[in-house]
Amino acid sequence: MRRTKGTASNSIKRRQVKHRNRRHARLQARPPAAYRQRGIGSSGHREAFSAPECWYEPLETGEIQFIAKPAGSGYVHPVGVEEVRARISLLPERFTQNLAVVQLSQMTRKQALFPYYGMQWGSSVYLYPLEESLVETYVRPPRPQQLIEAQMYGGTWLQDGELWRLTWTLQTIKDFYLNNVLIHEIGHVHDIRNSNFNARERYANWFAIEYGYRASRGRR
Repeated sequence: MRRTKGTASNSIKRRQVKHRNRRHARLQARPPAAYRQRGIGSSGHREAFSAPECWYEPLETGEIQFIAKPAGSGYVHPVGVEEVRARISLLPERFTQNLAVVQLSQMTRKQALFPYYGMQWGSSVYLYPLEESLVETYVRPPRPQQLIEAQMYGGTWLQDGELWRLTWTLQTIKDFYLNNVLIHEIGHVHDIRNSNFNARERYANWFAIEYGYRASRGRR
């Protein structure tokens, strides 16, 4: 079929726009190594020099401090201070004796490249914000553990061309943060026996399943 005048030019323009949109999406996506992770702060005097976050001295009263910073442009805190406080109150007291601070942290440009859901540093736990859209974009497919974890808490992985997107709802992301991320990091604070990285991760993973996922669903 003969094309009318200007059709070829319009087709080229559409392809150019589509290419620019895909390129923009890839630039906005996380690099291969930037899957959301949980950070583990080092122990000992080295902490004072690495300073991954704001450091807070424990209160003399022994009470937990709750601190909320602005999420940052384009980001949102999936949970609020009162929700975190309420969730922690459900844990046996022996698990929170060493917990001094919980901070809702700000997403900086540097942290956005290699983002965490949460991090433990000493006696403090830091929870990081998520994209305002509740959609995370990655340039690599998820690992099996990530697929299982998303399924457990209601997150949905979908392939979109060369990209992979993890989509949450407000309800599912709250569940994930309150019953997985938060509890995992508290598990690290509570774990004073293991010093090996892998051993600490195994313990925190077990702790999050036992006192986060199962406990929140009445399975204990």
